[in-house]
Amino acid sequence: MHSPVSSDPTSPLLHNLNPEQLAAVTLPARPALILAGAGSGKTRVLTTRIAWLIQTGQLSPGGVMAVTFTNKAAKEMLTRLGAMLPMPVRGMWIGTFHGLCNRFLRAHWKLAGLPQGFQILDSADQLSAVKRVIKAMNLDEERYVPKQITWAIAGAKEEGLRPGDIEVHDAQSRVLAEVYQAYEDQCQREGVVDFAELMLRTYEILRDNAALRDHYQHRFRHILVDEFQDTNKLQYAWLKMFAGPHTAVFAVGDDDQSIYAFRGAQVGNMTDFEREFKVQQVIKLERNYRSFGNILDAANELIAHNSKRLGKNLSTEAGPGEPVRVFEATSDFAEAQWFVDEAKQLHRDGVNRSDIALLYRSNAQSRVMESALFNAGVPYKVYGGLRFFERAEVKHALSYLRLIENPNDDTSFLRVVNFPARGIGARSVEQLQDAARTSGRSLSQSVGAVAGKSGSNLQGFVALIDAMREGTRGLTLREIIEHMLHHSGLVTFYTTDKDGKDRLENLEELVNAAEAFVTQEGFGKDAVALPVDEHAGALAEGLPVAVAAVDLTPDAETGEIMSPLAAFLTHASLEAGDNQAQAGQDAIQLMTVHAAKGLEFDAVFITGLEEGLFPNEKSVADINGIEEERRLMYVAITRARKRLYLSFSQTRMLHGQTRYNVKSRFFDELPENTLRWLTPRNQGFGSGFAREYQSAWQKGSGLSGIVGAGQQAPRPNTLNTASSAGPKTTTAQGLKSGQSVFHNKFGEGVILTIEGQGEDARAQVNFGRHGMKWLQLSIAKLTPVD
Repeated sequence: MHSPVSSDPTSPLLHNLNPEQLAAVTLPARPALILAGAGSGKTRVLTTRIAWLIQTGQLSPGGVMAVTFTNKAAKEMLTRLGAMLPMPVRGMWIGTFHGLCNRFLRAHWKLAGLPQGFQILDSADQLSAVKRVIKAMNLDEERYVPKQITWAIAGAKEEGLRPGDIEVHDAQSRVLAEVYQAYEDQCQREGVVDFAELMLRTYEILRDNAALRDHYQHRFRHILVDEFQDTNKLQYAWLKMFAGPHTAVFAVGDDDQSIYAFRGAQVGNMTDFEREFKVQQVIKLERNYRSFGNILDAANELIAHNSKRLGKNLSTEAGPGEPVRVFEATSDFAEAQWFVDEAKQLHRDGVNRSDIALLYRSNAQSRVMESALFNAGVPYKVYGGLRFFERAEVKHALSYLRLIENPNDDTSFLRVVNFPARGIGARSVEQLQDAARTSGRSLSQSVGAVAGKSGSNLQGFVALIDAMREGTRGLTLREIIEHMLHHSGLVTFYTTDKDGKDRLENLEELVNAAEAFVTQEGFGKDAVALPVDEHAGALAEGLPVAVAAVDLTPDAETGEIMSPLAAFLTHASLEAGDNQAQAGQDAIQLMTVHAAKGLEFDAVFITGLEEGLFPNEKSVADINGIEEERRLMYVAITRARKRLYLSFSQTRMLHGQTRYNVKSRFFDELPENTLRWLTPRNQGFGSGFAREYQSAWQKGSGLSGIVGAGQQAPRPNTLNTASSAGPKTTTAQGLKSGQSVFHNKFGEGVILTIEGQGEDARAQVNFGRHGMKWLQLSIAKLTPVD
């Protein structure tokens, strides 16, 4: 032990702590629960507590155990301690749960039954290992999906269950237990562990070895745990193994910010800890050093509607600050344009773009916002994720679309030839590439050169693309994409994927992107039926005036113009270009609310505040689900330092259709005196706007009945093209659908679709060997063939 240093509050270490922080830092050596509100200085309290314990001689550096949830938090804690303490901080056990378990198992590898140099499997390695087990057991991968088995094994370990503990009640659970056992045996043979195994094996060693458990309980007389509200069942059990009857566990957390139930986090651990560790004192850190009063008042009143909470109220000495601004948009496009305009004005007023954050509940919501930022030339960065057109599932979908448009696109071919898996391995692809190089042809044209089952599978893939191309003839752009998504197998694949919900939402958003592109670029304008009342104008005005510059000018010689699909793919490539901010560039931050936890910004925009979106539609029937969504909203609000904006939209594109929305219930839970409505209060929301809008459209279209707010309105296709029911008979310049024609360059073909009138008339023609072309009829000079 080090010689005691005065614990008097005048000690330099304790300078500038508020009374509650000081009380937490200087607590006696006993279990304590610190309810640390957002922006209340919890990291400072944690690090100062460790430094104070060491400097007052109550603790040696080797006796420190501090558990964090991220490596970043652990490094920050070590850096701060290095600045506070005169002695080296080496020897302290400060790290994440998994990091500390790795350290423990390296020290006790023999007892753990592991080789000294055991390796750790990352998620990809773990999936590969499970696939090998399934193959060795001759199981059908379509029935026993490797990804699902992998998640089930990880979930069982987080519950502290070994294969023998799995409850077998049907064939599926029996096979799961058998695969789990075979996977464990394989890992043991190979001397490897996965992340969940690090935790579970450490827990089991301490549980089953009293002498070792006693050693660590005496060594770590003080254990400090950050973000305690995010602990799961196994992590809490692990903590109890290290904590002896005389251990002072210093648990810091905020039950109001528990937002990871989907990862297994149990907010109830805080209540259990208070009871099981006989906590005598709960200290609440309620003084916020981040936000102004109006922002905190909004957060406090919102979260007060949750019944299952330990209770605290954030306050500040910074004054009320500016009111919380609320904007009601007519459409998601209008909402995006408003955000861009407001963000540009903030930047002109001196706010760095990096201090402006746009938060959304679902990843798919970023697409409309990204498009508006791209069109305005405003640099942005998607924090903790990828831009919309860079997301893997979107790139897969675009690759299929490119192959429909151009079967000789080798880059797209290679991306999806075995996605979803169809038995085409790396060796088969190498053989195909060799054959293509030898013949000077594309990969698609060379599949016949590969023999055996591999060749059959490759030919099957090409046949699939050909069938999709044939099946999309005469369809609208939206229908083409929907057809591709289902026939390619992407929808089926992501339906069984653990993260599939978000990925499916992004694929649905791709349909929305196509629908918006068609409207904005003017394809099939004469076929668009617009609502006839005054709101139609407002909606139209909300649309961005242009998207990425796609040249739709007909070729002066042939009259050929881009098909809607080709134009959309060009648009997607342009928007996926270089508008993403470079490292170090001042850029607006886009992120989900989950990704925003722990961050703060001068100006925060929370968008899409509508029922079914935020709160999420799956949560509304469950009180626990609604309380978690409310905690998520609380986290979003408390990210703002100076300005907070809330926005929602009357209409939003979902699944390629316009939906009418009801504003989020959270608006009714905010104190009215903190809000400033930038648009007229309740300008039709829930009081008839959607009904009036739909009724006017129905009168104009001859439909009867009323579609209420929140329901999907039927509407015509935006492209006047031939449907799967058969060819149209529309005529233009003496031509009609289904007619054979001759073109000077492309030869003989058949007209599939005709759009427009007069000089704007254009036709889609199948020229066989030259493929399908869109032609401007005033230039192409097609000759009818008898």
